[in-house]
Amino acid sequence: MKNVAVIGAGTMGNGIAHTFAQSGFKVQLIDVSDNALKKGIETITKNLDRMVAKESITESQKAETLSNISTFTNINEGVEYASLVIEAATENIDLKLKIFKQLDDACPEDTILATNTSSISITQIASVTSRPEQVIGMHFMNPVPIMKLIEIIRGYNTSDDITKTIMELSKTLGKIPVEVNDYPGFVANRILMPMLNESIETLYNGVAGVHEIDTVMKLGMAHPMGPLQLADFIGLDVCVSILNVMYDGFKNPKYAPCPLLVNMVNAGKLGVKSGEGFYDYSESRKAEKIAKQFIK
Repeated sequence: MKNVAVIGAGTMGNGIAHTFAQSGFKVQLIDVSDNALKKGIETITKNLDRMVAKESITESQKAETLSNISTFTNINEGVEYASLVIEAATENIDLKLKIFKQLDDACPEDTILATNTSSISITQIASVTSRPEQVIGMHFMNPVPIMKLIEIIRGYNTSDDITKTIMELSKTLGKIPVEVNDYPGFVANRILMPMLNESIETLYNGVAGVHEIDTVMKLGMAHPMGPLQLADFIGLDVCVSILNVMYDGFKNPKYAPCPLLVNMVNAGKLGVKSGEGFYDYSESRKAEKIAKQFIK
């Protein structure tokens, strides 16, 4: 397995492409526009430059990594020779089902189809293909080149052989794969998202401020970043999407997104990517300045 196609050149997609290319795989990075692909390659280049500066890789390794990546705006052309396709598009079920229908038609019969979804049912995604036994979840963590975990999610029909293949493949990337079953939110987000949501509820109810909540969790629970900062980093719109998937899947009100979170997303306050969430990122991407609306 040396040819890997990645659908989506955004934060997760370019990180996945970077990781495979650095490990010696030929990567076909696919997105709908040349501009998105250009931004994706620029991000990969910047991240490689940081690695060179830290002396974790050499200039020649950087050049080799970039040479392993080719770009496409046409899915059919990009997946023509792929042994594995990893979909890393927006966390939207209708979009993912459309992509997987197209992949099923365009890919060779033995191609494994994986999704980087953080919450959506692998079984549902697989149901629109003629190869549900070859569909699997590979939930990478952000930032992909650094984070070691990959959640490997088996759909209802995912075969033992495909699961074993993807588990072993993940190890060749220097990652630690953990196999989980297909339920809303899987393991990572089923535990993480309610914690983030409860942190937002705590702010919403006036128990404490942004800085205080994050400080309690960092100093008291040894978290590397506070939950409100982490929500900003993930993207508040992504948090809402994942919570809604779990709420719809379990019909349990504990997964319903906090009204404050919903209002912030509706107002376009999405966190780091929009320049403001619980913190103000207009001057720095670091969570150093609390957003004006949360200053007492």
